[in-house]
Amino acid sequence: MTAEKTPDGDVITIKKYANRRLYNTATSSYVTLDDLCQMVKANIEFVVYDAKSGEDITRSVLTQIIVEEESKGQNLLPIGFLRQLISYYGDSLQGLVPRYLDHSMNSFASNQEQMRTYLQDAFDGLFPFGSLEDMSKQNVALMEKTMQMFVPFADMSKGAAPEEKPAKPQASESAPSSADSQLDELMRKIEDLQNQVENLSDKK
Repeated sequence: MTAEKTPDGDVITIKKYANRRLYNTATSSYVTLDDLCQMVKANIEFVVYDAKSGEDITRSVLTQIIVEEESKGQNLLPIGFLRQLISYYGDSLQGLVPRYLDHSMNSFASNQEQMRTYLQDAFDGLFPFGSLEDMSKQNVALMEKTMQMFVPFADMSKGAAPEEKPAKPQASESAPSSADSQLDELMRKIEDLQNQVENLSDKK
């Protein structure tokens, strides 16, 4: 993913002053970390310099943006990953970690649209998701719908009569027992569920 630049081809310069205020030299206005976060999401390239020393502090500012987003509940970094990352500071492999992470994220970014398309095609539009949270909610809904197929059998175990089949008087001792009828119905439900799964797989 290549970041966009200003119309004249220059990277936007942001200056950070001692009072922690950030100044966008391209728009001649002060900005916030949220504004810089939106610029990153819009794929607009910028660098941040300390207004007094002229030092490039882009890395530390981007890190601050991550901390701000994480504090809002936008958790992308697992605790295990953070622990491993911290453990590499001062390690002999420290020099390899940035290149590895950069390569991994670039590969993920270049494939993300293909991943979205694949998941949408795989479920044939059943999960029109814009985020993993939406997809998770759809998965829960599907699971609940599937489990509802077995609700009548849960009621039977509590002594309730089947919803669809009225109770029939037993004509003789040779008539099928209630347990056998419930077993047959359960097998039919399972077979219907398997057919639904196979039909879903065929649509991939």
